[in-house]
Amino acid sequence: MIVWLRSLAFQFYFFASVCIAAMLIFICSWLPYSFRFGIARLWARSMLFAGKALCGMDYVIEGKENLPDEPCVIMIKHTTVFEAYAQIVAFPPQAWVVKRELLWIPFFGWGLAAMKPIAINRGSGHSAVRQVIDRGKALLHEGVWVTIFPEGTRVRPGETKRYGVSGAALAKEARCPIVPVAQNAGDLWSRRSLMKRPGLVRFCIGPPVWPGERSPKETNELVQDWIETKMREISTGYSGK
Repeated sequence: MIVWLRSLAFQFYFFASVCIAAMLIFICSWLPYSFRFGIARLWARSMLFAGKALCGMDYVIEGKENLPDEPCVIMIKHTTVFEAYAQIVAFPPQAWVVKRELLWIPFFGWGLAAMKPIAINRGSGHSAVRQVIDRGKALLHEGVWVTIFPEGTRVRPGETKRYGVSGAALAKEARCPIVPVAQNAGDLWSRRSLMKRPGLVRFCIGPPVWPGERSPKETNELVQDWIETKMREISTGYSGK
């Protein structure tokens, strides 16, 4: 019962705080991006604190030494909401590839729209990939990193969906590396579940993968291999099935 009550309190804080932060970002949309991102980072830090204080979800960010000096593409295994805010703390100012429907959510969508998102229609196929490449190159040129959840949706620990090619295609055209990320938050915070169990979340940043002369498909395979191998290593509830 205590775990459920703490999880409920965390969920209430999450919904209330994201609305407040999103509105602040929206109101400050005329200010420099670094300022808006600073608001988002303060909110993300508060979420990490709330998760630890209320639910016992501690965290550690591993592999910071792997971060390149130049802006790059980040590809993260997506299992929960945790990594969606942890990345804001872990990486320099960034923008995210998101499904366009997120921009339609009151309050949250208004703030997200002010954070330079690459909002795509996931059903538009090649044109969505082209959008990620064109908009992503412009953001990288501005010094803004680009984050992609390559599977396009949250997946349960131990499961893998096909990795989309847009991140690897962007990295190849922009001539920048891809930073792969694995994390085991899904072992403590199940997909679409209210309950958060206490434990340690390992947010692991891997060595950069340079596209070089490889095809996007070949680069994708290297990134996927690192992420999924690391997931098997760190996921306490990983079944391997």
